[in-house]
Amino acid sequence: MKSKPKRLTNSKDVANKLRAADLDIDDVSDDSEDDRVIGRAFWRSLLVVFGFVGLAGGIYILNMASPKVPRLSESATKAPLVRESFAVQSLPSIPLVDESESSNVVFNHFNGKEGDRLLPETMGGGCGFLDFDNDGDQDILLVNSSPWPWAKQKPEKDVTMALFENDGTGKYTNVTKAFGLEVQLYGMGPAFGDYDGDGWTDLFVTGVGQNRLFHNEQGKGFTDVTDQFGVAGRTNDWSCPAMWFDYDRDGRLDLLVGHYVEWSRELDLRQGFTLTGLGRAYGPPTAFGGTYLTLYHNEGNSFRDVSKEAGLEIQNPATKVPVAKSLALLLTDANFDGWPDVVVSNDTVQNFLLINNRDGTFDEQGIVSGMGLDRNGVATGAMGIDCAHFRNDENLAVAIGNFANEPSSLYLSHAGKPVFSDKSNSTGFGPQTKRLLTFGLVFADMDLDGRQDLVCSNGHLEEEISKVQPNQRYKQPPQLFWNAGRNDQASDELVPLLEPQTGATFQAPLVGRGLAYADIDSDGDLDLLMAANGDRAKLFRNELKLGNRWLRIKLKGTTSNTEAIGASIQIPYGDQIMSRYVSPTRSYLSQVELVATFGFGPESNTIGLADPTEIHIVWPNGQSQSEPIDGLNKVLTITQKQK
Repeated sequence: MKSKPKRLTNSKDVANKLRAADLDIDDVSDDSEDDRVIGRAFWRSLLVVFGFVGLAGGIYILNMASPKVPRLSESATKAPLVRESFAVQSLPSIPLVDESESSNVVFNHFNGKEGDRLLPETMGGGCGFLDFDNDGDQDILLVNSSPWPWAKQKPEKDVTMALFENDGTGKYTNVTKAFGLEVQLYGMGPAFGDYDGDGWTDLFVTGVGQNRLFHNEQGKGFTDVTDQFGVAGRTNDWSCPAMWFDYDRDGRLDLLVGHYVEWSRELDLRQGFTLTGLGRAYGPPTAFGGTYLTLYHNEGNSFRDVSKEAGLEIQNPATKVPVAKSLALLLTDANFDGWPDVVVSNDTVQNFLLINNRDGTFDEQGIVSGMGLDRNGVATGAMGIDCAHFRNDENLAVAIGNFANEPSSLYLSHAGKPVFSDKSNSTGFGPQTKRLLTFGLVFADMDLDGRQDLVCSNGHLEEEISKVQPNQRYKQPPQLFWNAGRNDQASDELVPLLEPQTGATFQAPLVGRGLAYADIDSDGDLDLLMAANGDRAKLFRNELKLGNRWLRIKLKGTTSNTEAIGASIQIPYGDQIMSRYVSPTRSYLSQVELVATFGFGPESNTIGLADPTEIHIVWPNGQSQSEPIDGLNKVLTITQKQK
């Protein structure tokens, strides 16, 4: 029997684990001091302590001799400190213009709010890009919720998800009804994948209650096959993230579904959540029980629930109750062995790192890896998630958006090992995210300079939060962090761009949830889609004018799954290695395009790098393949070679 590593339960244990791995302990905490400084500080502190003991004793004697007068005090929420960024000489102009209406992407999310303040009303909605008709451009799906069965008022027309077809230029047509997706459910997010290998992208949608699986009828419509394949889940499930991936490398896509909390209307109302001065409030996830992940193995003509045998029914070792409160799933290869691993962001409990044992099972190593908790050994309010080799080296970064008043996380691996330390502070990312509540989050090279930037979609849960916390707002502006690189160690590595760089429409506050990217108009740069809770979705067109060069790569699997989900792509460029991992599931309740975009900066680059000449691919089944690069500023389609 394969033994499991001992779990580490606090930051000290993690530090010891890193020492055992011969890693630099400075990477665990950017604020660590050497032993001599600590020693001097200890003796100074001891003298101060003695002084305070004497002073406290005197005060105690005086208090005993004086009559006690009760004091009433009112606590106030302090605004979190935000570190000032060091000056960066030149920031790029990346205009992001809201063209939702001009592109005909008109969609308003419906959350079903009627005053009961039920937790699911705060969590939708999801969104994604897909090429459902195989015409080479990126279409859009926006997931909607619905009226509750007990609703007092019904909308004038049915509330459903929306499918928008792209004409190739970024102009869209709503084809929801024509393609059979005018289906009502209390939806959360989508997952796109060709589960039957016929070359057409199918659709899975999660929600409160049972989920839905739709088969793509060769670009002519979608058919509900949920009951046929047995993937609806339980009627009392609250499913949020879902992901297609081939965990056993048999060439067929399997399905992983994450669930948030054990929830019911009766349980929510019975607990009587309140906020001072506001009355009824939305309850925290800590008040609800945890869940298990669900893994469906693709058997060809059916799916089989293999969650337990795969080791995904993760329990609290002390109480034996389910642990997970999952809001996002991420496909990656954390230990660089060529097999797909999974990162799970869990809200208020430890995050999971599911290492693939290559035998159909997974080993949960979140805390052992340093990714399960924050730098202080505390679980965060984790939401959306993404990963990238954002320094163009061997180290993998995993970014996780967190709740308001706690900085978002940026974990970085070390020397090809699945051991991570939080670099959110040293990169400048954490201090600039602390005030905001981040749901959606993606890495993307928005200016095509060769370095992947980081985009965040933000928004609170409580509409009247500013009455309780003056520093908070319900609608919050999104953020674009430009990757400035590591050349100048005096500067922050991730620098927030403001209105002069992005334009005013991108900075407009919204109740942000899902966030996805794709090139909607075939000009090489990446555009953004943001879903909003109870409000209008936004489609931002990237009007980049820097003249930077690019290459977009689309993979087609043969012996691997047809969409090459789980493949890795590498392009050597000077002394750097640019890497991308093919998976649409990223961010929060979102799906990005399958095409991988690489930027190479201006033609006359200042560092004198020659143009890239070769692409290296590792397909999902482990097969390696190299192909030449013949020119830039184009889409390159690569088909897996038959062995």
